[in-house]
Amino acid sequence: MADARGARRARGRAPETIKTLVGTLRLVARVLAVANQKGGVGKTTTVHALGSALAQRGQRVLLVDLDPQACLTYSVGLDPESLPLSLHDVLVGRNKAAEALVRAGTVSILPAAIDLAGSEVHLVGRVGREHAVARALETVKDAYDVVLLDCPPSLGILTINGLTAADCVLIPLQCETLSHRGVGQLLETVADVRAYTQPDLSVLGAVATMFDGRTRHAREVLADVEARYALPVLQPMIPRSVRFAEAPATGQSILGHAPTSVGAVAYRELAQTILDMLEP
Repeated sequence: MADARGARRARGRAPETIKTLVGTLRLVARVLAVANQKGGVGKTTTVHALGSALAQRGQRVLLVDLDPQACLTYSVGLDPESLPLSLHDVLVGRNKAAEALVRAGTVSILPAAIDLAGSEVHLVGRVGREHAVARALETVKDAYDVVLLDCPPSLGILTINGLTAADCVLIPLQCETLSHRGVGQLLETVADVRAYTQPDLSVLGAVATMFDGRTRHAREVLADVEARYALPVLQPMIPRSVRFAEAPATGQSILGHAPTSVGAVAYRELAQTILDMLEP
């Protein structure tokens, strides 16, 4: 009889246990690296706009600027040259990540400054250098739902750190031949990262930026990328628009600068696409 009563009590607690477990799972941040070693393909624009769109959907968003050029930091309205702390201070061990965080509108950012270029030199001689960014984020990422890493236009140590810290990779792709050539090299790097530092890293897909569906060349490049690399191109395509060029000067993403523009609408739809893909 006692055993039966114990079993009934255990069954009675099960729903609460499941509820607690689900609640715990929802607290785990999803970390996305936005990477392509080709410059000018819309990495920073994608990180900023996608972060803003995810925040509009109720997600707690952290942006991380891994590029010493600090374009993302500037785009959210900060002056990289006047920041008291940046990601560099975190990577060299002077400060914790939480001390360098800055609130910028609806998102938080771990900003960059030009001295981040010196972090690569500092990391070269360190054991476990590929894990420096992952270790830094470990202390803050649980306060967020999504972390977006803006990787520099190279396959250097900072990009490797971004990929090692990430759960998945998003590849912005301008639909031109030169941009397309770098995708294969990036995917080779992703394979190396899986082999040596982050075996669970996955490729979420490509984002077609500055897309002009009227040109045959753009359509041909996209079709070739999908066929050659078996790389899904996420929907919708991001159309070319002058609003993207205007937005950084205002310290806002395109969602704040031109909320009804075709570019803003596209990034909102892309944010929902990604959320659907990330659902467990």
